[in-house]
Amino acid sequence: MISNSCSQDGKNYEHNVFRGISTRPKQEEIFSEFLAEQDISPCSIQALVMDTRKFAKWFSTANSEPWDIGRVTVRDVTDFREHLRQEKRQAVSTINRNIASIRKYFKWLFHKEYITINPALSVKELKRQPLAPQGLTRSEVRNLLREVELRTDIRAKAIFSLVLYTGARLSDVTYLELSDISISERKGTVFYRHGKGSKQRVVPIPLQARNSLLSYIETRPPIDSQRVFVGERGQLNRRGIQAIFEKYRALTGIENLHCHVLRHTFSHSFLSSSEKGGAGGNLVQLAQILGHESLNTTAIYTKNSIGQLADATDRLVY
Repeated sequence: MISNSCSQDGKNYEHNVFRGISTRPKQEEIFSEFLAEQDISPCSIQALVMDTRKFAKWFSTANSEPWDIGRVTVRDVTDFREHLRQEKRQAVSTINRNIASIRKYFKWLFHKEYITINPALSVKELKRQPLAPQGLTRSEVRNLLREVELRTDIRAKAIFSLVLYTGARLSDVTYLELSDISISERKGTVFYRHGKGSKQRVVPIPLQARNSLLSYIETRPPIDSQRVFVGERGQLNRRGIQAIFEKYRALTGIENLHCHVLRHTFSHSFLSSSEKGGAGGNLVQLAQILGHESLNTTAIYTKNSIGQLADATDRLVY
């Protein structure tokens, strides 16, 4: 049995590679020669052994014949890849490592003229499923805002609300000026003039964020600066805003608490259906709020998480 530990000498691994698998003559010796020429770590050697063994075992079972490097076809490699994906349901990263190991071995076999055609040459790795940027869960947002309320931290509440309700970037928050905010009894807007690429945009401010901003502005220190967010010693720079996020990351234990993560949280909530507590907005609206020129940039938020994909596929009935 092959050990899962990488601490032992990699040279011992090849002795287990084809144990219990029917093989043609010389298969063990050829593979040992291959390993002997690899100037890689014991962990990498072990991965080569385990991946080759997995392929050889599948080959012998699927084709009802002994393992023989000269009998491996392109179809064998592609079918093995699909076997790992469809039947074993292994992770894309694991499957791609298996294919990379097979390609490495058969490239060496071709170079050494043990085979005349490399069957693994044209077999591609699986593409990784692009996933949406991660935001906070609803419970994490609740914990964050609750911690802010317990500490009566009016400034932090205003900053977090601005990002959570308008999708602001760190630069938007940092360079926001008092004249950029327009709030009346029933509506409000914020003018972000320092967006990425110097792009400007006007975004509506929902009631919750309006209340948080007004509460902060009413108690804002009398600093000689037009910047909205200031401290006792002057206006806050990017590092000062980041320090507030770091403070609450430590207090709440939310490890990925950053300004851009709250922006992602806003984006997910904006597109989510109202039944799920979201705004039920559309992609065009979100692109305008976020300041994206291309819908392709915004479309990343329509990608599903692995969990969402799994929930959807679990509902399939044949």
